[in-house]
Amino acid sequence: MSEPDSKIDVYLVVNARYHDTNFSRLEILKLLAEHEDVWTHVAADFSDLDTIQSCRLLITYTCDLCPTPEQQQGLQTFLENGGRWLALRATNALIDFVDGKADTPDLAPQFMSLLGSRFIAHPAIAKFLVRVSDPQHPLVAGLDDFEVEDEPYYLDFDPDNHVLLEATYHQPSTGYVQSDFGTRRDSQPQMYLHPVGQGEVLYITLGHCCGKYDMRPLVDVVPPHRGAWETATYYELLRRSIRWGIGELN
Repeated sequence: MSEPDSKIDVYLVVNARYHDTNFSRLEILKLLAEHEDVWTHVAADFSDLDTIQSCRLLITYTCDLCPTPEQQQGLQTFLENGGRWLALRATNALIDFVDGKADTPDLAPQFMSLLGSRFIAHPAIAKFLVRVSDPQHPLVAGLDDFEVEDEPYYLDFDPDNHVLLEATYHQPSTGYVQSDFGTRRDSQPQMYLHPVGQGEVLYITLGHCCGKYDMRPLVDVVPPHRGAWETATYYELLRRSIRWGIGELN
């Protein structure tokens, strides 16, 4: 629990290829601003390791942003020393293209090990039911199962992760090299906790957002989409996650 009038430093990285980063950055900053003791450092990458180490919470909304080996080691040190990391959406996604199809090679094993998962593929945007897996945990306690229209993610994930939200879908990921990955599983994690040393990662895969021009150069124009951001439950999850990250919810 934080002491009154005690400054809480938070490091926010928003740099998500194929996503509406202006929208997601603004929404996350508004939620952080609800806490008068929070002071947010806004960045586009992980290069300022000294500042990251001085922060209590790291928040990332990224896609196809790979830390350097030195930065990955710095992130590991941050977590091992007790830092908390709220990783959102496609933080665990590194994307390449092979013969016109998206591929997700394991280019940064240390990074993915810290996160507790690696993005492999996703089918088209769809409606699906998100279920509460551990209704006793304060991050999700009292929440009902809820429906979203979002991009369903297939992950290669650590089986020891503490899953808080899950969903079921089986659609193939057309356009991906590993198009059938994960389609035979009945449970797909949507929110989980992953300990690293004295620290912990809280990962939420939900929250796709894409503006009209964000898919360039793949597609010139797309209809804007806000995914789980259209639901009150997603904002509640983010609020609780921030409280968890700054030590107000355990």
